[in-house]
Amino acid sequence: MRFGAAVLRSYESRFAVEEVVLNGGPADGEVLVRIAGCGMCRTDLAVRHSAGRSPLPAVLGHEGAGTVVETGGPDTGLSAGDHVVLSFDSCGHCRNCLAAAPAYCGSFAALNLFGGREENAARFTDAAGGELAPRWFGQSSFAEYAMVPARNAVRVDRSLPLELLGPLGCGFLTGAGAVLNSFGAGPGDTVVVLGAGAVGLAAVMAATAAGAVTVAVDRFDERLDLAERFGAIPLRAGPVGPAGSASRPSPPDLAERIRRLTDGGAQYALDTTASARLINDALRALRPTGHLGLVARLHTPLALDPGTLDRGRRISHICEGDAVPGLLIPRLTRLWQAGRFPFDQLIRTYPLADINEAERDCDAGKVVKPVLIPEG
Repeated sequence: MRFGAAVLRSYESRFAVEEVVLNGGPADGEVLVRIAGCGMCRTDLAVRHSAGRSPLPAVLGHEGAGTVVETGGPDTGLSAGDHVVLSFDSCGHCRNCLAAAPAYCGSFAALNLFGGREENAARFTDAAGGELAPRWFGQSSFAEYAMVPARNAVRVDRSLPLELLGPLGCGFLTGAGAVLNSFGAGPGDTVVVLGAGAVGLAAVMAATAAGAVTVAVDRFDERLDLAERFGAIPLRAGPVGPAGSASRPSPPDLAERIRRLTDGGAQYALDTTASARLINDALRALRPTGHLGLVARLHTPLALDPGTLDRGRRISHICEGDAVPGLLIPRLTRLWQAGRFPFDQLIRTYPLADINEAERDCDAGKVVKPVLIPEG
């Protein structure tokens, strides 16, 4: 079959919407999905800086949602007409997958970032027959259609706004899952969220829904306004640089201000910034036995100030919100239906043809979560 998709041909080029070809129907365990909408995640844009590790040309996109058109084999658990949210790929049989930790699948990087599944990879080409990289995150959903492992697809209520649901498969899942799964935050707990972007604001919503006292730290007033709308205490930080950088630090009293706001220190903190200064501030703001989770990838060595891990404080990296997508995504949609997880307020939609405008707006901070709508 032939359909439109946004192809990235080089690490420096713009996306180009062009015709691509998928030869053959779904294999065993696969489903063909007509995409209703796909979120743009910063992981998609980070391909440009992957030093050649993520193969191109490729169709990116890994926050897709749509309607099942066709299923392969009898064991997909899905039927034509089902509405599904697409999430990350995992093998399903390694030790971590069997332990209900698919985000830590032994093949996660290979399946999602660096080439995808090898089986049937050559069937995905451009209109001239040129090879395209295998599925990105098992999806490649910057497109009108996506062929995905059924394991990646989570059935959702048909009454939900399908075109807006895609970010629940990655960005919003990561922030909310960190709070609900990794931290297990509940009523009376204290949670600090550093960085009020898509992941951070999803964490704020989840913490508020869980009954936690939440502090949001950011340097942009408009993002802090959003965090406050979703139930957080806003706290402005000064300009900071990436992990390991020597840019201006945050205000010297940031950790103390957080401790005052959280009655002596936060139990949990989530960093979405990869700023060394903010990471150290967050550790200093934790109470004894507190837990700091990192979701952003660090690109330089991280130096921790002396004493920041004293008294049982700990730091860990959290991948995909420690989520089993088939469990967390329905939980988040139920919270949305109850008015307690208003993720739709973070979304701006763009036609797929305007993908380059969406990328520019995302880079410039003009939009929290772009969602691309195919026109086919």
